[in-house]
Amino acid sequence: MQREIRLGTEGFRGIIGREFTFANLHRLAEAYGRYLLERGGGRVVVGHDTRFQAQAFAQALAAHLGQMGLEAHLLPGPVPTPLLSFAVRQLEAAGGAMVTASHNPPEYLGLKFKDPSGGPIAPEEARRIEALVPEEARESQGPYRVSELRGAYLEALAQLVNLPALERLAQEHPGFTLFHDAMGGAGGGLLRRFFAHVGLPLRLVELRAEPHPLFYGVNPEPIPRNLAATLEALAPASPPSFAVVTDGDADRVGVVLAGGHYFNPHQALAVLAHHRFLQGRRGRVVKNFAVSWILDRLGARLGFEVQTTPIGFKWIKVEFLRGDVLIGGEESGGIGFPEHLPERDGLLAGLLLLQSVAERGLELAEQFRQIEALTGLTHAYDRLDLPLKAPLDLTALEEPRPLAGLRPVGVERLDGVKWLYPEAWLLFRPSGTEPVLRLYAEATSPELVQALLREARGVVGV
Repeated sequence: MQREIRLGTEGFRGIIGREFTFANLHRLAEAYGRYLLERGGGRVVVGHDTRFQAQAFAQALAAHLGQMGLEAHLLPGPVPTPLLSFAVRQLEAAGGAMVTASHNPPEYLGLKFKDPSGGPIAPEEARRIEALVPEEARESQGPYRVSELRGAYLEALAQLVNLPALERLAQEHPGFTLFHDAMGGAGGGLLRRFFAHVGLPLRLVELRAEPHPLFYGVNPEPIPRNLAATLEALAPASPPSFAVVTDGDADRVGVVLAGGHYFNPHQALAVLAHHRFLQGRRGRVVKNFAVSWILDRLGARLGFEVQTTPIGFKWIKVEFLRGDVLIGGEESGGIGFPEHLPERDGLLAGLLLLQSVAERGLELAEQFRQIEALTGLTHAYDRLDLPLKAPLDLTALEEPRPLAGLRPVGVERLDGVKWLYPEAWLLFRPSGTEPVLRLYAEATSPELVQALLREARGVVGV
């Protein structure tokens, strides 16, 4: 008897050869195909990242969906997830499926399902697909089309970026270099292709650009412990040069500054929100439950609404579709722009950070220092990931405790359990994609952040 399949964040993930097998892929293909046929059928788009056997899984998925009577389009890959989302919109498809495990360790693979907007499926849609998963499904070999949409995607990015400002940056700072670290993932080579597509004379240096199923020995998540090579490459660089880092399927962005300094996703999101406001754009800023309080203070100072959602871009997508959104973002580096897609795009986020440097004439660190001055807050942040052998019951954490010499002033339970302090907050939340407990902390100094995480680890005993 086959294992029961449960869908988590946006779809299904599992270890290759254990949970993620061809047998389970065909069960998921059958369920997703039935789901789309219930809603009238039509086109469906399939893509894949650089993971082991991802191309073979994607071909099998497209063939299965084609056999069910759907008009299946396979993107020749590897491709970023935002390109898959773009293709769903471009082809007016009923949905899309991306063979990827995103930022998870190399032994994982998965399926992300997209709705007709190109954004993540909603929880109720995931439950319906889950209910349609059969006990078993035979391999099906049907027709599918191979559709190349990289050029159209790059042109769409070009329409969203101020190219004359980037050209001026190249002229005024002839030593400026943009680095792109693709971490062996699906974003490799695409910024180079973009520069060639638009004829941009900026100097670009690529790091870990070749597809690599093992992601050069690290997890493809752009956080400091996975970026030793990037930090080393940027150590001798001079401002305003910086590095854009994309995760395994390039829907998340990380940033490393000249001198080898990590610029975290909260800082990147705040800079982009502030810059878009200064451009004259208006609307709500939508952030998830683990994102910095500095955005709330910035909204209060400048007069825009900040809305907090549970963790997962599917919740931010809902607000994009409702309208009146300036930008949306996650603690993980997933940042979306409503004029583009109701989905994250790490490549576009990197280009718009570059544009902020070009238009404002300020390096990213200086832009963030201005935000700190404007809000009266000093930002420090870190996250600790603890492996779990069994599910953790959070009810024991419902009552906040004094930590690091701070007395709690409240608790929030939107997604996980967040303890509030006058100078800080601490969030306990199990990951939705792997057996990990995440501890998130923000405070006014790095030392206080580390003290909170150290003592919180003792509280949970992991």
